[in-house]
Amino acid sequence: MITVSEKAREYIDLLRKKEGRAQNDFVRVGVKSGGCSGLEYQLNFDQALTDGDQIFEDRGIRVVVNKKNLLYLFGTELDYSDGLSGKGLFFNNPNAARTCSCGESFSL
Repeated sequence: MITVSEKAREYIDLLRKKEGRAQNDFVRVGVKSGGCSGLEYQLNFDQALTDGDQIFEDRGIRVVVNKKNLLYLFGTELDYSDGLSGKGLFFNNPNAARTCSCGESFSL
């Protein structure tokens, strides 16, 4: 399961409006090789489901993850920060054994 914090929900709604996205556009979350820790998060809006997609809904936000990526992301919370160390969405991933300082990559 992937969850969404209240702050992340508010920010995603703001982004959706700013980018002119439809209310039914979902957030696609994934993982690819790269980054300084080995695996890099991916996050974007999408409209098309593909084979193997898992759909989660939390706080009115639909989050879609392909089954291949779910192993790396299961139990992750999508959150938002506007603090001194950076502004934007970030991942609270309980599966990550190590993360880089910017929080955009991790390893297991």
